[in-house]
Amino acid sequence: MNLFEYEAKQEFSKHNISIPKGALIAKFTQTAQATANLKPPYMVKAQVLAGGRGKAGGILSVASEKEAEEAAIKLLGAQIRGLLVKQVLIEEKLPIRKELYVGIPVDRFNRSYVALVSATGGVEIEEVASKTPKAIIRTLIDPQLGMRPFDSLAITKQLGYNGNQLVKLSTIIQKLYQVCIDNDAEMVEINPLAETETGDFVALDARMVIDDNALFRHPEYEAKETEMLSPQEALALKNNLAYVKLQGDIGVVGNGAGLVMATLDLLNIFGGKPANFLDLGGGATIEAITAALQIVFAEPDTKVILVNVLGGITHCDDVARGIVEAANEAKVKKPLVVRLVGTNQREGQKILADAGISVLDSMEEAAKHAVEIAKGAQP
Repeated sequence: MNLFEYEAKQEFSKHNISIPKGALIAKFTQTAQATANLKPPYMVKAQVLAGGRGKAGGILSVASEKEAEEAAIKLLGAQIRGLLVKQVLIEEKLPIRKELYVGIPVDRFNRSYVALVSATGGVEIEEVASKTPKAIIRTLIDPQLGMRPFDSLAITKQLGYNGNQLVKLSTIIQKLYQVCIDNDAEMVEINPLAETETGDFVALDARMVIDDNALFRHPEYEAKETEMLSPQEALALKNNLAYVKLQGDIGVVGNGAGLVMATLDLLNIFGGKPANFLDLGGGATIEAITAALQIVFAEPDTKVILVNVLGGITHCDDVARGIVEAANEAKVKKPLVVRLVGTNQREGQKILADAGISVLDSMEEAAKHAVEIAKGAQP
């Protein structure tokens, strides 16, 4: 489960990691109260569970209380990366000498946490890894011994720090590891970690992902599992569907992560752009299948829906019934391309044929046809 920036920062603050002074608001009329104890200039930051907020216009730098209020009016109620902004965080803008990156994700291959630290902060770590992989200091953390002082000191020395700053930054890395342990986190990240003009270090941004399987140990977050999710994400969670919104215009429903990924690859090969990843999983009920189609029908940018099912535990006739039910209930009708092969295949194909929905046997043919429809061809 992803935490909002302000929630992650609250946890950082509990562990004595410095954060900018700020206040959270849900109405623009609260701006004056929020800035009363803050020094201008300010950063006004949309609180949504999405990366790349700055590039999407969700983080604004302002010079005065009036501009902060204007920024709050602009952001509250807007959509950033397809997510509704219901709260904004107003913080003091700090004078910065340098930006660093510090992250501690789980390394699943080595079955341990790994500290990732770079002198290049403020950009996505994937971009740094792609362009300058040697700029990232990677340190595996022993799962039994944890982050030891000499581990974090060695990391900080590689960044070129010494003296008092060496101790300060080393301590932050150790504390960030403790945040992971205390919260059963799959990943924590400070990007950027600012070195201020006074030589201190402050977490300007914060990200934390908590292991869903550990939420029973964190009741303070468990109730928020569906909070701020889009209607599609909430419906997917309710029906145990694996759903990820993408940026294309071809809706995709399949059973099995590998099959869905292969479907996305085929669409890209034929020049199409997937609008989502949606995996039914094994043995999906008719209700879950119907919900899956409802999710994809509800995506406003979707021009055509591709259903690719290889029936095994999931029966083709159940899939067909779910498709027909969702298509009948959909407020906005959209073309359907269906590839349905496997258990009860003939029964499923007959159900779809009776509903006027054609079925293809070839996965490649189905993907190509979906792309053609998305580009303007007749269904």
